[in-house]
Amino acid sequence: MADRDIIQERGRSLEDDYFRKKDRELIEKIQRAAESDRARADIGRAAGLADPALAEELQALGFTAETVALLPLIPVLQMAWAEGGITAAERGLLVHLARSRGIAEGSAADAQLTAWMANRPGEDVFAGAGRLIRAMLDSGASPGLNAEDLVAHCESIASASGGVFGIGRISGEERKLLSSIAEALASKK
Repeated sequence: MADRDIIQERGRSLEDDYFRKKDRELIEKIQRAAESDRARADIGRAAGLADPALAEELQALGFTAETVALLPLIPVLQMAWAEGGITAAERGLLVHLARSRGIAEGSAADAQLTAWMANRPGEDVFAGAGRLIRAMLDSGASPGLNAEDLVAHCESIASASGGVFGIGRISGEERKLLSSIAEALASKK
């Protein structure tokens, strides 16, 4: 009889351990979901986007509330990578633009920009940026920023390292990309 009680007690103990483990896993899952929701809301506020779906897209692309200030620089960064690498002149222009947009040296956004200048971001970042930037511009959350200025910055990057004696400063590939960026940023109103 004592053996049977010990076996039952052991069974209950294992069962209790199992359910405690499952409860802990569920609590952790809920906490992760809540943290993800808070992070998404923070990204939306930082980007000035009220639509949670847009904030979710930004989050899926790897942006955080601290790095979302880089979003308007993505087309410029894409232009810098157009010919396979970023030159010192292009790097200087990108950093200057970042500083003029309030991205402080040593910040999370600065670290992300530095990483993107060293290693090309995924194509999904470039592909998703145009529409998200357009939404940001339409929201009015970025005063002093407009599509024409971004396209002008892209042109500056394209001509920063190209050509000889001012001839052919922007390659055909860069012109095609520039046209694509201008179209993506154009107001659909």
